[in-house]
Amino acid sequence: MAEEKFVPNFKKKYTETVAPQLMKDFGFKSCMQIPKIEKITVSVGVGEATTNKKLLDAAVKELEQITGQHVVKTKARKSIANFKVREGQEIGAMVTLRGDNMWYFLERLICIALPRVKDFRGVNPNAFDGHGNYSLGITEQIIFPEIDYDKIERISGLNVAIVTTAQNDEQGYALLKALGMPFAAK
Repeated sequence: MAEEKFVPNFKKKYTETVAPQLMKDFGFKSCMQIPKIEKITVSVGVGEATTNKKLLDAAVKELEQITGQHVVKTKARKSIANFKVREGQEIGAMVTLRGDNMWYFLERLICIALPRVKDFRGVNPNAFDGHGNYSLGITEQIIFPEIDYDKIERISGLNVAIVTTAQNDEQGYALLKALGMPFAAK
């Protein structure tokens, strides 16, 4: 008897309701044309890491707590004298989520974290890049319940990029809207 694997709620929602609805709405002939989420990239830039290395280490630890996955430190591509940045200096952190981790993170983002934002009126529906990918800026990392408010070094923001296989922004918007992304009124 085969062991049954647990499927994330959002993945189940996508396969059972969202994908058939999108196929009907856009009149796709093949199920391979249906837009789906490929990956989610979460990144944080720590400009003060040039002077205080502890801030970068704290940001890496917080990002690992939020995503539940190992984080890669990013390095400066070129030197900029005005910002006191040298080429190769560690100034940020990022993580790419795929598979089940991606679906878990998206569920936590939409259902738990975004409703905790102060004066939340929805996310910007115009933040698509023209190819169906969505970028979201979060101003405070403390909206995630994994972060202990008393143990943070400083409040910092993070960037979330949702990469889809959609052909255009309309399909990307329909995909994320059907998954429950709380878009503000256009």
